Amino acid sequence: MTTGPELVTAALLRTWPLPEPQPGKRGRGQVLVVGGSPSTPGAAMLAGVAALRVGAGVLGLAVAASVSGPVAAAVPESSVLGLPELDGGTPNGRLADRVAGCAAVLVGPGIDGPGVARDLLDRVVDHAPPDAPLVLDAFALGVLPGSPSVDAVRGRCVLTPNSSEADRLLDGIDDDADQAQTAAQIAGKYEAVVSYRAAVATPDGRTWSVPAGHAGLGTSGSGDVLAGAITGLLARGADAAQAACWGTYLHAIAGDRLAARVGRLGFLARDLVDQLPVVLTETEA
Repeated sequence: MTTGPELVTAALLRTWPLPEPQPGKRGRGQVLVVGGSPSTPGAAMLAGVAALRVGAGVLGLAVAASVSGPVAAAVPESSVLGLPELDGGTPNGRLADRVAGCAAVLVGPGIDGPGVARDLLDRVVDHAPPDAPLVLDAFALGVLPGSPSVDAVRGRCVLTPNSSEADRLLDGIDDDADQAQTAAQIAGKYEAVVSYRAAVATPDGRTWSVPAGHAGLGTSGSGDVLAGAITGLLARGADAAQAACWGTYLHAIAGDRLAARVGRLGFLARDLVDQLPVVLTETEA
């Protein structure tokens, strides 16, 4: 018998507790965010800080070399690697070294072209530890169909598509499908956990729905915050489904809190980042 998605509530998440934080910053996991073109370095910054806000211990940002200095100054909690390939050059060994030491890697925020995205995704897949989960967002999702890396990421990825990215991943969204069904179709096709709007799905057909959030979450940088939060939870030791459900819930509730205080429209993605640890603490209490 087919059943609908399970509702993700605070009560449900308390029965699915996150792993206990390990002592020391490296015990809480090292995150690497690969993205940040010269025109959109803020996307990688938002994602990285979101990962720290949900409890990841160490953050690295791999961004375009031309903006690496300002990014390092703006996010002093992070180490920053400048990547010449974001300007069309050849990937270097420094990225491979950074990827190899990470507990979770996010690829995509702020990448501004498919060629760069494909190059970086291939490099990350080649060098990430086999047990390190990957989160793909933005252009890293757009290049996944037909990518040489698509088979290598099966079973180890969380995908965070928006509507247009979901359409590309499926080569067209079924007009009759709801969010959970669309998420499940993507999850089955790519053997990945999927966070799509208010729905989460796994390749084995499990689905969840977050009964929170609103149109105000459709603001510039909001998806980067979501992807970063999920990556941070993965780095702490959550499994992919757990990280996606917790991250999607925290993101939505943060938006609801801001809607009550600021208004349904007009709050910024950076405001969501600041709400994450508060909502996380309240949910775990």
